Amino acid sequence: MLKLSNEIQENLSKPLKIGKIQINSRVLQSPLSGVTDKVFRKLVRRYAPESMTYTEMASAKEIHHLKEIPQIMEIDPNEQPISIQLFDCRPDFMAEAARKAVKEGAKTIDINMGCPVNKITKKGGGSSLLRQPEIAEAIVKEVANAVDIPVTVKTRIGWNDKEINILEFAQRMEYAGAQMLTLHGRTRAQGYNGEARWEWIAKVKQVLSIPVIANGDIFSPEAAVRCLELTKADGVMCSRGTLGYPFLVGEIDYFLKTGELLPKPTLKEIMDCAKEHLQALWEYKGYRGVIQSRKHLGWYCKGFFGASELRNKLSRIESVKEGFDLIDSAIINI
Repeated sequence: MLKLSNEIQENLSKPLKIGKIQINSRVLQSPLSGVTDKVFRKLVRRYAPESMTYTEMASAKEIHHLKEIPQIMEIDPNEQPISIQLFDCRPDFMAEAARKAVKEGAKTIDINMGCPVNKITKKGGGSSLLRQPEIAEAIVKEVANAVDIPVTVKTRIGWNDKEINILEFAQRMEYAGAQMLTLHGRTRAQGYNGEARWEWIAKVKQVLSIPVIANGDIFSPEAAVRCLELTKADGVMCSRGTLGYPFLVGEIDYFLKTGELLPKPTLKEIMDCAKEHLQALWEYKGYRGVIQSRKHLGWYCKGFFGASELRNKLSRIESVKEGFDLIDSAIINI
């Protein structure tokens, strides 16, 4: 039987405090580039109405040069609590972007110091800041001074196995003004390979006084419980586990609040969700949304006979109707 220890359960039964704000859930939806737009977040929030969600990471440089806020920063007034995640290596650009994010309705400003992608790190952003702690500290200080909402940081345990510097780095982020730290238990060199090393999250939790959120390999309520028991973290953040499965945050949240597991959605419910996702992307972004839906629809297609063939066909759809017809036909034949 899945169960949390009394000590962990007592801690998690209280609201999550991030600076001066309170969140009534210990399960967060990670920012995911090219994924966590308004459409995706709405699906996640249906099953986890009290959880914090995050926008896709927005470039402070792009925000500085654009007259209008980029679409990835658009927030529905009804989707609180939400955080806007920013990335760059220039404290002044980051502070400027943070002020604009506040005007958009962000509940917190999250600073990306963990993205491992080359096009981000080679420009000094994302996980490259683990190698530049002085700049990282300056960014947090300037952003914290620029806004009156909490500033948080999402990062990794180090650049590679020879440069795991997260203990000192995390303490510097707290000292600079970060009011929560989310830690992905991998190095930059790992990318998304291998296992997340939750033991480092446990070590960071011991040296910080601000909330620590565990991230990495949270694919089920069972994994969330194992992670929380090991790390004593203040919550978990779901990332890749929600791709094609926006039910996950709500499933974990429900378990942490009730001690009970929700019934898994049926295949029809999952594929109906896929259809809704496709339709909503079309309504929000037009033909570009249909193109973007191809990857999402592929993620929904797993764990059933014919999933690979359906995934292959959906990767080439040109319209909502084409997608609906393929999904409906597959469901009938399963």
